[in-house]
Amino acid sequence: MPALQQMDKTMRRGAYKRWAMDRRRLMMGYLLALAGTALFSSKAIFVKLAYAENADALLVLTWRMIFSLPFFAAVCIGALVLRRREGMKPIPAGMIVRILMLGVFGYLAMILDFEGLVHVSAGLERLVLFTYPVFLILLAAAFFGARLTAGNLVAAGVSYAGLALVFLADLPDGGSNVPLGTLLVLASALSIAIYQLWATGLISSVGSILFTALALSGTSLASLAHFFVLRGASNLAVSPRYLLLAALTGIFATVVPSFMINAGMARIGAQSTAMISMVSPLLTIYLAVLMLNESFTLIDALGTALVLGGMGYDAWAGLRRKPPQAIDI
Repeated sequence: MPALQQMDKTMRRGAYKRWAMDRRRLMMGYLLALAGTALFSSKAIFVKLAYAENADALLVLTWRMIFSLPFFAAVCIGALVLRRREGMKPIPAGMIVRILMLGVFGYLAMILDFEGLVHVSAGLERLVLFTYPVFLILLAAAFFGARLTAGNLVAAGVSYAGLALVFLADLPDGGSNVPLGTLLVLASALSIAIYQLWATGLISSVGSILFTALALSGTSLASLAHFFVLRGASNLAVSPRYLLLAALTGIFATVVPSFMINAGMARIGAQSTAMISMVSPLLTIYLAVLMLNESFTLIDALGTALVLGGMGYDAWAGLRRKPPQAIDI
């Protein structure tokens, strides 16, 4: 009898340890995803601070990728070496080229976003980008036979009604530049949707970390090539303050959050990570008010609530559906 009691205590102790480890793993996953989202949200703030000195989208984006590229290249090399040591099947050269080319396409989304930021507030930029899932839904329905539900349409309508309110609230301060900037960021959101559709099958083939590093290496190389062909290395000269802001954008708001969110996703899953990312526009708006002295009126608050509500409803409805099949184009 004592032996059975001791065995029962041992089993309970083991079950408690496993529960505690799982709990810690989940908590760490949520913290990593939230911290990564917060760091990503700071990107527009650093860019707008740099624009106060020199409103040159290509210049700040090039410096951002100069600081990012060494980290992404190192991760690529390390991941490929690790795959070889573990005896895993080598990734075909053609697939690596496809991912790098996808990164080049991703550069289009970035340059459009940075050009848009020249003309609109950081808060409006983040809200416009946040609606890229609407384009994702419409493109998947139009070209891949995905089902378009009434809920999708309601979410899109509510979100864009909110965007219209924020857009109209920003017009008095930004004037004719606001429509141009908004269109550029909308084009960036469309590019992000295309990028994600293209990426789905590739991510499942090579893993999210290696895919992220390869794709953003391609983006970095495209950015550098664009700048050097158009302007040459002599035009890279900037002030120490500008360089610091570019470094913060490239490392603090790009490299670090990329891997934090990947690490968080590995612990809590893609759906929970997507829900946490819902706070991103709120964080950007808060930082913009605090650091850039951007206004935030009652109309801005209502518009923001509609955008977050529309996208949040669509994300919640997506959690209730079966996951879609991977799309590979």
